[in-house]
Amino acid sequence: MYAIIETGGKQYRVASGETISVEKLDAEAGKEVVFDKVLAVKGDDKDALWGGPYVAGARVTAEVLGDSKADKVLIFKQKARKGMRKLRGHRQPFTKVKVKEIEIGGK
Repeated sequence: MYAIIETGGKQYRVASGETISVEKLDAEAGKEVVFDKVLAVKGDDKDALWGGPYVAGARVTAEVLGDSKADKVLIFKQKARKGMRKLRGHRQPFTKVKVKEIEIGGK
């Protein structure tokens, strides 16, 4: 069984027991978070439930493993013949979560 969830403006395909990195959440390590913006659920049977835009009553429960930062991305800008050079770096924060359970409310 898997589900497609939306969090942080992005969509993720998750299955029970998977560990994924999502946009930084305001939750402490060891706490549970519930993703209720479920776009689709595919069960063990062949039928998939598609939301319009979300599946009513479906939710995904996950445990927060911790926060971290992604690898540094360097941004370099230069203008020819002007002597202008800029070097900036960015490290995107993210939260690592482990999916515990996928629930389908209407079924």
